[in-house]
Amino acid sequence: MPNPDVVVIGAGIMGASTAYHLAKAGLKVVVLERRSRAGEGSTLRATGGYRAQFGTGINVKLSLLSRQRLLEFEQETGVNPGYQPCGYLFLASSPEQMQELRRGLAIQHQAGLSEAREVSSSEIAQITPFIALDGIVGGTFCPTDGFIRPANLLRGYVEAAQRLGAEFVYNVEHWQPVLENASTMGINTPLETYSSAYVINAGGAWAAEVGQKFGLELPVHPEKRQVALVSGPSPLPDSMPMSIFCSDGFHLRVRDGRVLLLYPQTPPSDNPFDTAFDSSWLSEVLLRAKERVPALANATIDPGECWAGLYEMSPDKHVIFGEAKERPGLYLINGSSGHGNMHAPALGTLMVELISSGQTQLDLSPLRPQRFAEGEPNVGSVLL
Repeated sequence: MPNPDVVVIGAGIMGASTAYHLAKAGLKVVVLERRSRAGEGSTLRATGGYRAQFGTGINVKLSLLSRQRLLEFEQETGVNPGYQPCGYLFLASSPEQMQELRRGLAIQHQAGLSEAREVSSSEIAQITPFIALDGIVGGTFCPTDGFIRPANLLRGYVEAAQRLGAEFVYNVEHWQPVLENASTMGINTPLETYSSAYVINAGGAWAAEVGQKFGLELPVHPEKRQVALVSGPSPLPDSMPMSIFCSDGFHLRVRDGRVLLLYPQTPPSDNPFDTAFDSSWLSEVLLRAKERVPALANATIDPGECWAGLYEMSPDKHVIFGEAKERPGLYLINGSSGHGNMHAPALGTLMVELISSGQTQLDLSPLRPQRFAEGEPNVGSVLL
């Protein structure tokens, strides 16, 4: 397919969703991926959370649109996305944190997430009796938040896109953009030159490297996150909500009968793209788990079962979405900041709307690429 309508750079969840939605709209799509299969960058390392409890209206609306697409996903693609509405529970340890959560609730309700609500300590005990309530002053809970299966989402999008004629080309490590004046005209690889009206940067944590080939300085950088898998069968049910402690970001969930512990304070590394698991982090994580979840008092962790992955961070923790004004024809879908899997269904939908008609069902001006240069980043709750 040397003359597709669109070339997508990257076959992670964002590239796969975009490819599917473009192909569904009747466009000819080629996806170029430097690895040997889809999703090997960050997608398949994700823990699979889904939430609409955010601190800005645009992120809430992206989640609500994604939820709509998740409910249609199996009918569209033939693959179950694994959406389980077990809820997200945010736990406040101070009046200040509780006030931040209340501010978030007001934004969520205004954006259409009516089911999110404030909960007291006694209500938290009813929602999940496994959390030690010492020091917990309250929280917020949304029953339609929960979990998804990133591998299922990826497979569904890739297979459905291929059935619609999209071509996925792997092991494409070396390529260069084809430019005419400032405009993007396609991609040149060692084996093929693809002339296309549109190129989409879906490079994930490597988005800035992709941008550099077009002469752009994208404010996207990788941030390492680690996952600890508690040894043995879980004493907690799979239906336990994702439980997040606002005091330090420690959170946990249960997946396939195993407890996953997550704590955002990852040891630094000289290599920003390092995904080797650093076991020095485990003592802090295990201490928090045993203090806050009594059922884990005797928990042990085998470092060999743990793993790390990369978030693609933007300065305001919101996706950079839209056409790069400096390079007409180049579209950005970068910097979802840990929310890529949950927002990919929405962003793929919106990308095809933007390319096809220039009109999108959501007002995407808060996500425009030039917002940082204009001094207008998104500002939301530090807890959400």
